[in-house]
Amino acid sequence: MKKLVYLSFLISSFGFSQKKQNILFTNAYLHVGNGETMEIASIGIKGDRIALVKNSLTFTPKQNEYDTIIDLKGQHLYPGLVAPNSTLGLTEIDAVRATRDYDEVGQFNPHIRALIAYNVESDVISTVRTNGVLITQITPRGGWITGSSSIMHLDGWNWEDAAISKDDGIHLNWPNSFPGRGSGVDAQEAEKRKIRYQETKREIYDFFTTAKAYDEKKGHKIPELRLEAMKGCMDGKKRLYIHASELQQLLDILDFCREFDIKFPVIVGGYDSYLITSQLRDAKIPVMLPRVHMLPENTDDPIDLPFRLPSILQNAGVQFCLQNEGDMEAMNARNIPFLAGHCLGFGLTNEEALQAVSLSSCEIMGIDKDYGTIEVGKKATLFVSTGGALDMITNNVKMALMAGIWVDLNNRQYELYKKYENKYKSQ
Repeated sequence: MKKLVYLSFLISSFGFSQKKQNILFTNAYLHVGNGETMEIASIGIKGDRIALVKNSLTFTPKQNEYDTIIDLKGQHLYPGLVAPNSTLGLTEIDAVRATRDYDEVGQFNPHIRALIAYNVESDVISTVRTNGVLITQITPRGGWITGSSSIMHLDGWNWEDAAISKDDGIHLNWPNSFPGRGSGVDAQEAEKRKIRYQETKREIYDFFTTAKAYDEKKGHKIPELRLEAMKGCMDGKKRLYIHASELQQLLDILDFCREFDIKFPVIVGGYDSYLITSQLRDAKIPVMLPRVHMLPENTDDPIDLPFRLPSILQNAGVQFCLQNEGDMEAMNARNIPFLAGHCLGFGLTNEEALQAVSLSSCEIMGIDKDYGTIEVGKKATLFVSTGGALDMITNNVKMALMAGIWVDLNNRQYELYKKYENKYKSQ
């Protein structure tokens, strides 16, 4: 028997369930995630996939086709938002070393897998889901090659259950090329930094040369774990995420990618990418831009440059998405929608900003076949908000699905809010 469910009791009715259902949302304001919208939409979900996207005015469901029909009454339906390049699930309390599990000793650690350190029980994760962020790319830190990232659902019984794409790419921290960055650097120290930069760059070149030779020679009797982990980067099965921001770094990275014929390079950071947009576009290298809530890096930069970077790359035809690396990045992953929303006043439309934290992220990470938009055939990872999800004032997520499974949107912070709200009401 069909059930007509209203928002007033949706959360209490569904709670947290691992059972997939046939669900129909009607009368939704649909944000597809690819720049398109539909004001009065019906979205049908069967199992873990989206089976139908039609105008509600021209569609009548067949009898008993859907277990649950939900009239959204004009509320906003979005694809699940994405937090790339994050330590979410790898750290709990930044100030407590025992809860930080994202940094290994050594400089070249491609064999380190962030996947097995992912903590699905993290209290931080539940606070991030509340704002519509349902997918993350967990990324190790430390050293020149930090290890392998993986793409995860922000829900599941364990890391195997939550994994969307295991070991999707290797992360390389390109050394700092700017000899005079910071105060009090004299000419002698600047020269030393230049020398260190060239030495470190040579170490990276040597490691990749060894990895390429190892990949070309088959049938190793005794596998070398670090070089085995690098194989995907050489044959294009994995992406190479190169963390860099300065102009000289970016120019050197372009040369590096050409020399080693890197199939899928991605710039992570790329603050100065607006200076070489034509080179990046021609090389088809996407950029995961830094958080826009930051001060300009250079003293002569326009004060609003961090806010305008997305629109500059958009207009230049460079593929990009937004990420939130920096202080308290795991906790601040909840702000991903608001980073996108901030760009609305600096050149991006609402749907372009949404795409920067949904479809574009999924395309850059290689999971766009199943995620990033609300289209027929894709995984049903989506959420409903009573207002615009990119606005801090109107974002109000009422329900969410991950691969067709209802998500519990309760969290520790909300529980404390209700606890003390009731305490003061009783006085």
